[in-house]
Amino acid sequence: MGRNRRIWNPNAYEHVVMRGNNRQAIFLEDSDVAAFFRILTYAHEKYPFTMLAYCLMTNHYHLLIQSSEVPLGKLMALINKRYSDYYKKKYNYCGYFYESRYYAGKAITHKSILAISRYVHRNPINTNEPMVEDMKDYPHSSYRLYAESLCSPYEFLDLSYLPTILPPPYSSCIADYLLYCKETDLLDLEGEKLN
Repeated sequence: MGRNRRIWNPNAYEHVVMRGNNRQAIFLEDSDVAAFFRILTYAHEKYPFTMLAYCLMTNHYHLLIQSSEVPLGKLMALINKRYSDYYKKKYNYCGYFYESRYYAGKAITHKSILAISRYVHRNPINTNEPMVEDMKDYPHSSYRLYAESLCSPYEFLDLSYLPTILPPPYSSCIADYLLYCKETDLLDLEGEKLN
């Protein structure tokens, strides 16, 4: 039986998750993370996209991304192929690198975009044993960039949009976005009914 065809909506953000085969590590060193961002930069030059949040964990990654010029599948094929080729060459790895094709869940509404961004940013503290005490201490997440009020180091990463779509009682500022991420909403964290 064939897989369901993905429907591309150029106006939608999508929560992309990609996991290593058998949950094996796909980022072993900081240089692997750097290589992944070089690949994202290359992909952005070829197929422009916008990203609002990311978190690279040891054995998987999360992106909150919008591919408005080409179907997301085309963009992700380029990113995932280039990264797996890099990893296989560097570590002399053979076999399947990814567990399966990437997961993508649409985020259409402001509520769903915000909830997914919070879920992505909370990944390092929502593990069985938290990887860090505070989200801002995790080096491979865009939360740190928001928390430190840094300019985006990547042309594709938009750090200005999320605070502007916060609902009342929040105000449209980074401090309130950080507060929003620290607050937990069990429905959001379980990934249920985010649209």
